[in-house]
Amino acid sequence: MTMKTNWQTQKLGDILKLEYGKPLPKSKRDVNGKYPVYGANGEKERSNDFYFDKPSIMVGRKGSAGELNLTEEKFWPLDVTYFVTFDEKKYDLKFLYDLLITLELPRLAKGVKPGLNRNEVYAIEVEVPTLAEQRRLVKILDEVFEKVATAKENAEKNLQNSKELFESYARTAFENPGSWSTKPLGEVCNLYQGIAINAKTRHALVEKSELPLLRIKDLKNNTVEQYIDPNNYPKNALVVESDLIYTRTGQIGLVFTGKRGVLHNNSFKIEPNHSLSREYLFHWLQNPTFKSKIISLASRAAQPDITHTLFKQQLIAIPSLPEQKAIVKKLNTLSVETKKMENIYEQKLADLDELKKSVLKKAFAGEL
Repeated sequence: MTMKTNWQTQKLGDILKLEYGKPLPKSKRDVNGKYPVYGANGEKERSNDFYFDKPSIMVGRKGSAGELNLTEEKFWPLDVTYFVTFDEKKYDLKFLYDLLITLELPRLAKGVKPGLNRNEVYAIEVEVPTLAEQRRLVKILDEVFEKVATAKENAEKNLQNSKELFESYARTAFENPGSWSTKPLGEVCNLYQGIAINAKTRHALVEKSELPLLRIKDLKNNTVEQYIDPNNYPKNALVVESDLIYTRTGQIGLVFTGKRGVLHNNSFKIEPNHSLSREYLFHWLQNPTFKSKIISLASRAAQPDITHTLFKQQLIAIPSLPEQKAIVKKLNTLSVETKKMENIYEQKLADLDELKKSVLKKAFAGEL
């Protein structure tokens, strides 16, 4: 372990400069161009023209403000970005990149459309060692990060494999033997529309009640942000924990249950009749074959949407109720096991991210 000797405290503005990017006419953009064109969140396009001819660091100025990307030699930075220039006799590019990562620049973004003020960045005080020490630290960090990247790649592959395993089984679980009947969903289900909220009057909304408005983002994130007047809503839009919810516009084809509140207009409630168990229908609506068909049908419209008519026209394979129960049991068991595996791999990914942060912190504390 080295001591933090010969490190100098400097303002970031004395070490590097954030230069403004420049607009690039569409006529000069070419997907097969020689040089990358960088936006605020990485390479966006290609061009046969370049604006700067040395490797650098892109820093998002507007949009993905503070996001960092290492560049290739010869590139074009768009005007929503900064690119870094510095004295190569004093500083190492990769060292500066790692240093900027530790500063978490996105937290400095301000405004309705968050932007990064370079003068605020310049005012940050940092400690920097000699060029030789910078290069030594970069070598160590590169070796560690390469191993972390490999471990993350493996964890991500395992995570994807576990999801694909469940999807593969879900496809085969609903293959239709000759003994199953096939009917349009409209013959075996009733659909009920959510409430449409007037954007100007915000009718039916109150400051607080026992009835949360369930928008898609609330369903996904389990949040409660708006409430419905208990005396002013269509009763069919009310959902309880046992009800099935299907998203029909925006993020199409998501299925939820276990929610209580008043459904927003971008989803509808589905009630199966006596020939269908709710649990079987819940899994059917999520199976990859059905979901991909629904999304394909919805995408044909100018504004992607699943109407009641379109939904009701889709066919569903209906086994006997005992067979439905057996299918649900198998899918639930596999779902639990899949979730366990996914949680393991997601935690592994989170741990690897923390490891990377920890190593960076030690590097800039002079502990490597």
